[in-house]
This record gives sequence, structure tokens and C-alpha cells, in this order.
Amino acid sequence: MRSRPLVALTVAAAAALFLAGCTSNPDTDPTATTVDDGGLCAAAAEPGPVSESVTVEGEFGAIPTATFSTPIAVDAMQRSVAIDGDGTPLTDGAYVTYALTVFDGDTGEQVDAAGYGDTDPLAPIPVEVGTGIGEFFGCAKAGSRIVLAVPGQGDVAAQIYVLDVLEVTPADQWCQVVEADAAMPTVTFDDAGVPTVTVPGSAPPSGVVVEVLEEGDGDVVEPGDSVTLNYTGVKWSDGSVFDSSWERGSPATFATTDVVSGFQRAIEGQKVGSTVLVTMSPLCGYGDASATNTHELAGETLVFVVEIISSEPAAG
Repeated sequence: MRSRPLVALTVAAAAALFLAGCTSNPDTDPTATTVDDGGLCAAAAEPGPVSESVTVEGEFGAIPTATFSTPIAVDAMQRSVAIDGDGTPLTDGAYVTYALTVFDGDTGEQVDAAGYGDTDPLAPIPVEVGTGIGEFFGCAKAGSRIVLAVPGQGDVAAQIYVLDVLEVTPADQWCQVVEADAAMPTVTFDDAGVPTVTVPGSAPPSGVVVEVLEEGDGDVVEPGDSVTLNYTGVKWSDGSVFDSSWERGSPATFATTDVVSGFQRAIEGQKVGSTVLVTMSPLCGYGDASATNTHELAGETLVFVVEIISSEPAAG
């Protein structure tokens, strides 16, 4: 249930650069942390002569054209704001829906574009302080258009990115728990308290749905707490178990903020000693499957049974 990676703005031409700034790794158990470096506004790259010289034309939310002198030469990221939007601003942990066009810095030609219209959607990604993504987005508001001059890397020449910030969802509004709009799985426990999850042969609920199977009487789990718990995770698609601390014979311990959104929503606000069932749609788990999101759980609706054993306040 570790938090999914910030998958490169999901445009292949940009992937290496975006991933270079990311620290989350959902494939391993060690937790990933972020460091408060003064906020997203401070994290944004500074403007420079190359980014300031780019002329961008075209309606916001549609594939633009960019005119600039070639070849470009940049040693460090440069960032300029072509359109200053008036929508919701990005804050730490907020999710952004965006569109991106990439231009070759040597030729000026467009080499990639994604996120424009219903036929080419990109999954929202979290923008977090300390991950490197803030250098691209900063604290831009929805409706903003950002021009980036990006240094070359390896065999890839320097490039110009044009980012349209389509929508911003604050962290505390992302993947909120909702009422079930479809049948939920059933759970049985053996004599040792190990659960078995049976998934209905129907479409899964949308969003994040939480059922308290047994309410504890301990402290309430707060955001950022370090929790120790047992869990079993099941794919809705085939009912198979993909991860289980019960099967490993050892509880897991991690911060609530170091897991995918759906899992975080399931445990924060619950009492220690509780056992809960949660279902989460792909966007609240590991995202939709795509060419740049090949995680084995991408595109899966996930089901977890979670037993909350203990909780400690976040350090500091």
C-alpha cells in the first residue's frame, strides 16, 4: 500500500527528468519521506533568459505552439509563467490534473503532447514539497500555463515544456470517503483472526468506501501518526491476495502519510483496536495503468482488511 511514484508527468519524453526528482517507491516496504523546504512557492525553479524568450500561442487546455531560438542551452531548469491562473493554488500534497507539450530544444519541433481533451487524459499526480516535482509546478494556480526550459539528459537534448495546470484538488479533499454505490466484499475470519476476503462478481464501488468491522477503544489515529497494523490486500479483478502482513507473520509499521490515498483515508480517524474494510478505485491506489505507469497494481480496484494495533504521534 506504499504511495505510488510520481510517474514523470506521464509523458515519455519527460519521464527521466521527473522521476529523477522523486523519492517515493511503492515497490518496497521502507517508507519515503519528504522534507519541508519552505513550501512549493520556494521550490519553483527561477525564470531565466531561455524560458522568458519562449512565445507560446494557443488556447489554454489545447495543444499550444511554442516559438524560440534554437538550439537552446540551459544548465539548470528555468521556469516562467505564461498565464497566471486564478483558480485553486497548489499546496503541499495537493493533486494536479495537467496537460503537457514537449518541444525539442535543438529543432523547435513538438516531440510529445498529452493530457488534452477526453481522448488523452492524464491521471492527477500529487505535488509534494521535497520530491522535486515542485520545481516544475511551484504553487501555481489552476488555469496557469507554465513554460520550462529543461536541461538535456543523456541522449535527450534540452527541451521546452509547456504545462497547463487544468485542475487542483487540495490534499484534504482528495479521495474522501464516500458511501458505497455498489455491493461490498464480505470478510470472514479463521480461529487465528486471519481474514478471508470474498469479492462480489459485480462492478466495484467508486471512490473510497470504508466499513468498520470492529470498533476499537484506543486513541484515534491522526494524520501523520506512525501506525502498527496487520492487513491483507486483495485485487477486486480476480480476488487474489497481493500482500498480507498476516501471511508474513509480522505486523507492519509506517506513517499514515506514506501510503496510497485510499489506505490513508481508511486508517486516519479510526480508533486503535479497530478492524476496517476499505475498497479504493485505481486513482486512490496506484493510478490508472498506462505506458508510464506499469506498476503491477495500476488500474486495479483494491480491497484491504486492516487491523490497527497501535499508533504513535508523528515526530516533532
